[in-house]
Amino acid sequence: MNIILLEKVANLGNLGDQVSVKPGYGRNFLIPGGKAVLATADRIAEFESRRADLEKAAAERLALAQTRAEAIEKLSLSITHQAGEEGKLFGSVGLPDIIKACADEGVEIEKQEIKMPEGSLRHTGEFEVAIHLHTDVVASLKLAIVAE
Repeated sequence: MNIILLEKVANLGNLGDQVSVKPGYGRNFLIPGGKAVLATADRIAEFESRRADLEKAAAERLALAQTRAEAIEKLSLSITHQAGEEGKLFGSVGLPDIIKACADEGVEIEKQEIKMPEGSLRHTGEFEVAIHLHTDVVASLKLAIVAE
């Protein structure tokens, strides 16, 4: 299935690239999400006429992501949680806790932007959590978990 990308997609291509993807990926994720359109002759001509507007919108999204990243980089959050004597938490600190702590500091973060490949945090200490704001912008959030 040949498609035209309407925005940059990680590991696939940039705005305006014509790429070939598996039909399910295109039909179920890219096209409904507004990230791509089918590459027909009419759509190619329509895309070329809208190219400047799409590039301007992409640049605005990138600039917004960069300003949000700067605000996130400045944050140094501290979350208090019940813990045992050796620093092991009773429970864990997960996505909702991080989102709430950021909101308390005035920075809005979406659930899908937080990447925690090891899962929830289960020990006290200092951690860095990756926040993916854009395909080109990844911020690092400093998080300290302290015992109550």
